[in-house]
Amino acid sequence: MATLIRPPPLDPKQSVIENVLELTQLSDIDPDLFTNTRPLWHPPGARGIYGGAAIAQTLSAAQKTVPPDFTVHSMHCYFVLAGNADIPIIYHVERVRSGKSFATRTVQARQRGKVIFTTTMSFVKQNSGGRELVEHAYPMPNVPSPTEGLDDLDVGGGGRSPFQSQRLPIENDDSPHPHTKKCRQWMKARGSISSAGGHEAHLSAIAYMSDSYFVGTIARAHKLWRYSTARQSKSASTADEDVLKKLLAMDDAELKRMKFVDEADIAHIRRLRNGEDVSKTAPREIGMMVSLDHTIYFHNPRSFRADEWMFTEMETSWAGDGRGLVYQRMYTREGVLIASCVQEGLVRLRQSDEPKPEPKPEPKPEPKL
Repeated sequence: MATLIRPPPLDPKQSVIENVLELTQLSDIDPDLFTNTRPLWHPPGARGIYGGAAIAQTLSAAQKTVPPDFTVHSMHCYFVLAGNADIPIIYHVERVRSGKSFATRTVQARQRGKVIFTTTMSFVKQNSGGRELVEHAYPMPNVPSPTEGLDDLDVGGGGRSPFQSQRLPIENDDSPHPHTKKCRQWMKARGSISSAGGHEAHLSAIAYMSDSYFVGTIARAHKLWRYSTARQSKSASTADEDVLKKLLAMDDAELKRMKFVDEADIAHIRRLRNGEDVSKTAPREIGMMVSLDHTIYFHNPRSFRADEWMFTEMETSWAGDGRGLVYQRMYTREGVLIASCVQEGLVRLRQSDEPKPEPKPEPKPEPKL
């Protein structure tokens, strides 16, 4: 059972993302308990539900417990366990503090009594900073505008995403230094977010979208191969293998229209399609890549619409010890910085099957006479 209560009919006045993120308040049990109204998406090949849904729904739950003149300015999240799309999620909001200018909320997402996701967020009262302010913002780069009507195709997806995405070429993609590269894209929620949703709906929507291929920036910066053909069982192929089959059937022109396929991917796919021996030229392959934590700092939280084009820029400052760190900036089309995000993820390479050479024993010292 994917929901605790039978979902109501879709509200035609709401956008797709509003329906996806809808919550049901379990007020008869506890006014601070909520559950997902509709089934959550499990991306093909992922360990669990799409992480952005947990981020956005915990924010939606917390927003229902603060006064209307308080707005979220930061949230710090941890992915604890993979969420099961076939089991309802219970969100418990703890009202840690409600002050004159700031309010703090902690939200835990649980399945079968276990915490799968936890976040602490802070809300600030509108216009509490005073009339004279210290202000600056990291400027948005000069990039090509989005193309109306064009949407990146998700070859391995199960249906349309609640938001649109248009990826741009990787900045400095030929650099040997991963930290100098920038992964960029335009995105927006599909349709129009309803006026009844208020600013809360737009904030939840960008929280949902902020997890879009976030930690994947590390794989793109290092040109790692992301479409494994390793089977987990002899009877079923992996989702990545199904994606690879579709990519191999495309010519170069079709591949270039797949914005999530980078030039390094196309070069390797071309060699595979031509039957070349790629044992020596194959890029290193991702073995496991999942998000560990996710932080969002919201700026100008009531001055944007998530159903209008927004620009995001991601870069990675460090990777090592099986983990990697990525930074993201989100802007309106007019160049207003609306969010800064940080995510650390688990990034493990598929290890070689070749046995490691046995260490040679150190020569014993000759006895002194």
